[in-house]
Amino acid sequence: MGFRYRKRIKLGKGVGLNISKSGITPSIRTKRGTISSRGYTIKTGVKGVSYRKTFTKNKPVGCLGILFLIVSVFTIFRIKK
Repeated sequence: MGFRYRKRIKLGKGVGLNISKSGITPSIRTKRGTISSRGYTIKTGVKGVSYRKTFTKNKPVGCLGILFLIVSVFTIFRIKK
């Protein structure tokens, strides 16, 4: 049995850093799923029964790419207000 470590650090509403054995990955959580540098995940279901589908990319964007996306999204939402 292998060693597993996962920790999520919340940075704001729906934004966080996932820390695991394989590295640090920023992500954005939405009502329908999660967007990260490794791809996106869609979740649906009712209490007790759920379905989760992960779509991965061939080449990961990397930490800087996803941080740029997060900053861009927050900038657009602030401009609209």
